[in-house]
Amino acid sequence: MAQDRIEQGRGFGAKRPKKSTSLGNKNLVPVPEGAKTSPKRVGQGPGSGMGKTSTRGSKGQRARAASMRRGFEGGQLPLHRRLPKRGFTNIFSVEFQPVNLISLSKAGLSGEVTPAILKAKSLIKSEVGPIKLLGTGEVTAAITITVDAFSASAKEKIEKAGGKVIIREKKKEEKKN
Repeated sequence: MAQDRIEQGRGFGAKRPKKSTSLGNKNLVPVPEGAKTSPKRVGQGPGSGMGKTSTRGSKGQRARAASMRRGFEGGQLPLHRRLPKRGFTNIFSVEFQPVNLISLSKAGLSGEVTPAILKAKSLIKSEVGPIKLLGTGEVTAAITITVDAFSASAKEKIEKAGGKVIIREKKKEEKKN
């Protein structure tokens, strides 16, 4: 099997060997000679054939270790400064973790559902972050769920099934003097 791959001399052309149909050799194509070379080992002393200056020549900016910073274009205005700024990032935006009613019913949740239970069922990533209940799907069991926000349709469907939605209390952070 591996011998076919090592036999490199007749890799391509008229003498190309036929691929065997055995399971272990289906996708092996012979590698032609010179196609695989070991990487250049730079800075490994005089025995490597690339010692002393490590193929960088002698002196000059490019011979130094910290020659140019990333994105430096020889004094020309770099690309990241030539391109215009786009968009706006709202620093006050709140990223909610969505939970749909269909995922609650698929997880088989009923009774009291807390953020810790949602985290345990892998419906949310963090029980600390804000959670929003959305109304996609239907609920058959009565659920009392604690979340930070909810849609009107989600609240309506849960109350229709005999449950209720509780808004989680926000912890007030103490100011340090």
